[in-house]
Amino acid sequence: MSRYELDARRLLCPMPVIRTQDRVKQLQIGDVLSVTCTDPGVMQDIPAWCRINGHKVLETQADDYQYIIMLEVGE
Repeated sequence: MSRYELDARRLLCPMPVIRTQDRVKQLQIGDVLSVTCTDPGVMQDIPAWCRINGHKVLETQADDYQYIIMLEVGE
Protein backbone atom coordinates (compact mmCIF):
# COMPACT_ATOMS: atom_id res chain seq x y z
CA MET A 1 0.00 0.00 0.00
CA SER A 2 1.30 3.41 -0.98
CA ARG A 3 0.00 6.87 -0.08
CA TYR A 4 -0.55 9.66 -2.59
CA GLU A 5 -1.86 13.22 -2.53
CA LEU A 6 -3.94 15.14 -5.04
CA ASP A 7 -4.25 18.93 -4.91
CA ALA A 8 -7.64 19.86 -6.36
CA ARG A 9 -7.87 23.26 -4.68
CA ARG A 10 -9.45 26.13 -6.62
CA LEU A 11 -11.27 23.66 -8.92
CA LEU A 12 -15.06 23.67 -9.17
CA CYS A 13 -17.45 20.78 -9.75
CA PRO A 14 -17.04 18.46 -11.54
CA MET A 15 -13.26 18.89 -11.88
CA PRO A 16 -12.25 17.58 -8.40
CA VAL A 17 -14.10 14.32 -9.10
CA ILE A 18 -12.62 14.05 -12.61
CA ARG A 19 -9.10 14.66 -11.32
CA THR A 20 -9.68 12.10 -8.55
CA GLN A 21 -10.92 9.56 -11.10
CA ASP A 22 -7.92 10.17 -13.37
CA ARG A 23 -5.47 9.78 -10.48
CA VAL A 24 -7.11 6.62 -9.12
CA LYS A 25 -6.71 4.97 -12.55
CA GLN A 26 -2.93 5.26 -12.07
CA LEU A 27 -2.94 3.62 -8.62
CA GLN A 28 -3.04 0.04 -7.34
CA ILE A 29 -5.75 -1.63 -5.27
CA GLY A 30 -5.18 -0.77 -1.61
CA ASP A 31 -3.35 2.49 -2.30
CA VAL A 32 -4.53 5.51 -0.33
CA LEU A 33 -5.22 8.87 -1.98
CA SER A 34 -5.70 12.09 -0.04
CA VAL A 35 -7.62 14.71 -2.06
CA THR A 36 -7.50 18.35 -0.93
CA CYS A 37 -10.22 20.64 -2.32
CA THR A 38 -11.78 24.04 -1.76
CA ASP A 39 -15.19 23.26 -3.33
CA PRO A 40 -17.56 22.16 -0.53
CA GLY A 41 -19.53 19.99 -2.97
CA VAL A 42 -16.76 17.38 -2.87
CA MET A 43 -17.93 16.29 0.57
CA GLN A 44 -20.91 14.64 -1.18
CA ASP A 45 -19.56 14.16 -4.71
CA ILE A 46 -16.37 12.20 -4.04
CA PRO A 47 -17.94 9.80 -1.48
CA ALA A 48 -20.79 9.15 -3.95
CA TRP A 49 -18.27 8.50 -6.73
CA CYS A 50 -16.39 6.13 -4.40
CA ARG A 51 -19.55 4.13 -3.59
CA ILE A 52 -20.41 3.78 -7.28
CA ASN A 53 -16.88 2.73 -8.25
CA GLY A 54 -15.96 0.41 -5.38
CA HIS A 55 -13.55 2.63 -3.47
CA LYS A 56 -13.64 3.27 0.28
CA VAL A 57 -13.68 6.66 2.02
CA LEU A 58 -11.36 6.35 5.01
CA GLU A 59 -11.64 9.86 6.41
CA THR A 60 -13.02 13.31 5.70
CA GLN A 61 -11.87 16.61 7.18
CA ALA A 62 -13.27 20.09 6.75
CA ASP A 63 -12.28 23.52 7.98
CA ASP A 64 -13.14 27.04 6.88
CA TYR A 65 -10.99 26.93 3.75
CA GLN A 66 -10.47 23.39 2.53
CA TYR A 67 -11.85 19.86 2.48
CA ILE A 68 -9.77 16.69 2.61
CA ILE A 69 -11.05 13.27 1.62
CA MET A 70 -8.87 10.23 2.13
CA LEU A 71 -9.86 7.18 0.10
CA GLU A 72 -8.62 3.66 -0.44
CA VAL A 73 -8.55 2.39 -4.00
CA GLY A 74 -10.82 -0.61 -4.50
CA GLU A 75 -11.19 -3.12 -7.31
